[in-house]
Amino acid sequence: MDITFIRHGHAEHLLNYPNELNRVHPGLTEQGKRQITALRKTIKVETGDPVIVSPTKRTLETAQLLTTSEHSRVMISPLVGPRMFPQDPTFAPLRCDQIYTRRELGTLYSEMQVLHVGRNEWKESINQMAAQRFTRLAEQLLDWCRKQNGHTFIVSHDGTITNYRVLLGEQGLTRDDFLGEAGYCTVRSI
Repeated sequence: MDITFIRHGHAEHLLNYPNELNRVHPGLTEQGKRQITALRKTIKVETGDPVIVSPTKRTLETAQLLTTSEHSRVMISPLVGPRMFPQDPTFAPLRCDQIYTRRELGTLYSEMQVLHVGRNEWKESINQMAAQRFTRLAEQLLDWCRKQNGHTFIVSHDGTITNYRVLLGEQGLTRDDFLGEAGYCTVRSI
């Protein structure tokens, strides 16, 4: 099974970096929308392919631009929400990494499903979660992905994607390996 990780495009919290990192729910900028529109020419999401999206505005907008209206497998999961890399639980999370609540998602993105993998993952953020707990929950999500038909896409954030790539066996990754705006990589998962 292959998983393609896609990093969201340029977003509003990066316009006046680092002064906007505490902006709540930053969306894509016009530049970010152009980046994702260009990426859509390279990445083909077929009807039925599962697309798992972080519950942040910038990733949800990215998924909307990458998928077609008839694509019915776009699912939101906090298990691909923002997570620091390398993980340091002493760092306070940034406000730009605050995820939408389930109620907000039901109002703003009612056309998308919420993916449940056997727990109430909305009660705590993966951003400051201990490594063992994150690994256990992330493995549950990866097991779910392995059972799906089609190519799986995960639209997320640099730190989160790098944490998952490590879980999938890549070694020696650093912040230099972040995908960057509208970047993507495909990892084979067994």
